[in-house]
Amino acid sequence: MGADFFAATPVTQLRGIGAAQAEKLARLNIFTLQDVLFHLPFRYQDRTRITPIGATRDGSEALIQGRVLLADVVIRKRRSLLCRIEDGTGQITLRFFHFSGAQQKQFQPGAIVRCYGEVRITALGREIAHPEYRVLEAPDAPIEAALTPLYPATEGIQQTSLRRLSDQVLAILGKAQQVAELLPVDAMHKAQWPSLTEALHFVHRPPPDAPVQALLDGTHKAQQRLALEELTAHHLSLLKLRDRVKMQTAVALPTQSLLEQQMLQSLPFAPTNAQQKVHRELCSDLAQPHPMLRLVQGDVGAGKTLVAARAALLAIDAGYQVALMAPTEILAEQHYHAFLDWFEPLGLRVAWLAGKLKGKKRNEQLALIETGTAHMVVGTHALFQEEVQYRNLALVIIDEQHRFGVHQRLALKQKGERSGIAPHQLIMTATPIPRTLAMSAYADLDTSVIDELPPGRTPVKTVVIENQRRHEVVARVRNACREGRQVYWVCTLIEGSEQLEAQAAEDTAAQLRQVLPDVAIGLVHGRLKPAEKANVMDQFKQAHLQVLVATTVIEVGVNVPNASVMIIENPERLGLAQLHQLRGRVGRGATESFCVLMYQKPLSKLGRERLDILRQTNDGFLIAEKDLQLRGPGEVLGTRQTGEMNFRIANLLRDEALLDDAKRLADWLRRRHPERTEPLIQRWLGNAAQYGEV
Repeated sequence: MGADFFAATPVTQLRGIGAAQAEKLARLNIFTLQDVLFHLPFRYQDRTRITPIGATRDGSEALIQGRVLLADVVIRKRRSLLCRIEDGTGQITLRFFHFSGAQQKQFQPGAIVRCYGEVRITALGREIAHPEYRVLEAPDAPIEAALTPLYPATEGIQQTSLRRLSDQVLAILGKAQQVAELLPVDAMHKAQWPSLTEALHFVHRPPPDAPVQALLDGTHKAQQRLALEELTAHHLSLLKLRDRVKMQTAVALPTQSLLEQQMLQSLPFAPTNAQQKVHRELCSDLAQPHPMLRLVQGDVGAGKTLVAARAALLAIDAGYQVALMAPTEILAEQHYHAFLDWFEPLGLRVAWLAGKLKGKKRNEQLALIETGTAHMVVGTHALFQEEVQYRNLALVIIDEQHRFGVHQRLALKQKGERSGIAPHQLIMTATPIPRTLAMSAYADLDTSVIDELPPGRTPVKTVVIENQRRHEVVARVRNACREGRQVYWVCTLIEGSEQLEAQAAEDTAAQLRQVLPDVAIGLVHGRLKPAEKANVMDQFKQAHLQVLVATTVIEVGVNVPNASVMIIENPERLGLAQLHQLRGRVGRGATESFCVLMYQKPLSKLGRERLDILRQTNDGFLIAEKDLQLRGPGEVLGTRQTGEMNFRIANLLRDEALLDDAKRLADWLRRRHPERTEPLIQRWLGNAAQYGEV
């Protein structure tokens, strides 16, 4: 049997796996024996000791044993079998909604039952719904010697089937058959990592003396060995995506531009050192004959748009088109007006395209884009719809990348490829991405950071206050307005329904108009027509409105330097990064600015911790790290995460220390053993490795 035996042998070669079962296993991406080995337990159950019923805690899983007192079929909302058992320390009810007559007969009074499940403590006492159980011949029947693995399952494939399946493959693995070692054996041995075969055996079937807590935490050496290999495979898959893009041809752009110099001279301020540094990095990339792939991170208000405009002018001066895509119409419009202000005086045409643009106006914009009359095109995801044709697109700028799926980014890129060249890609985000995520989720991108705010910005003071003190907040709003300042009042709703959010904002605006009759109050939410929204925003910018009541539509891109107070209702319902973004709408001028987080009682311990982080720091990167720790990568990355980062055993937070090693191993494999990279990606990512190919 060769080294690739496990990867080459279909799962149908195992006992009990016919066509129907193989079809169900395919839903779990299990096709070969190797897939069985790498379908790893996602957690373990501790059935190695019996817990006295009286010592069980609410919400905890436990193995218990007791004597049946009674068993009855009860019909309340639905028919269920209730079996009451006791062990001398307490009593517990076992509840079964699906049961047979034979099952009912098993629970004779006096029978000894051992069962495992999640304990719930209700008003009627302790209960376990649908426990795994067996009726014992004798009370001292042996218990499990080791932790019980739990595998990701699917309909029609139970845990017992998956355990039987892995038992068979582990038995083959035990008969002198090795799984192909794709990482460097000498280096792994030197670093005292277990072999791949040892690690797989250990993780699937932990021995009785295995350290229980380490396995439950995922920190055991065997689990870490597999996590390291998975992170390496993931890194390789992103590098492969990057290689594919880098193999394409792009326009090598000049690093000097007369238009860019003219724009800089017209600005009332000079770029910061950080902006200059990032501009040099962009110039270096754009001068290459293959596509730039660069992520520019900058905290709220760091001046990313100016950096993007300078890059755009390099392409436009060389005779090409540039497209900028933003996730919301408000943000796209903000960019459109900024580029109009900068580019029109230079004699350049800026086109605008959004989903709401219809009929004649839309056709006019499409014609400007197709003929190349429009040098710069700004819009939402409407930019990559079928009928949008570019004449010669050389640079694509995407703002707030994490709001778009990777497919949308690639779709816009393909617009340029139709003309035979792949456009350069500049991706911007004001949501600082923790190093952990940047290394693992964005390995296909080079990263630049604008780590300096323009001069004249004052740090925003953040206060946390409960909703009962609303009258104090209203008094603060009144004072700010009397001093000639402007105020944002943001309403959030957990349901995420635009209709409900709009209603909450409307109610708040009505209440404020009642208590502040002499204050001009505007209202903006997602259900307004774009023209209405733009009109209200414009009035606020012109200071005709003193207070703007809004939903989270104003999260990014709105720039009103005179606004110095931001009030956020129910901040506990938003992520830290989103709250930081909202807070960034104030503090844009020289006046001292405040952000008031008005929470609803009761506030959980975690909720309090999150709001305290915002109170203590204005550092977006630190906030992003905390957000990652509290909410996990899925929430922080948003749609960028979908389908790409479902790790089998690795955990980005827990395994951050392995990331540098994974990167080194990936580089080593690409240099020394490129033939191993594809099998490694296939082993860990399988079909998911195709996510970058649209």
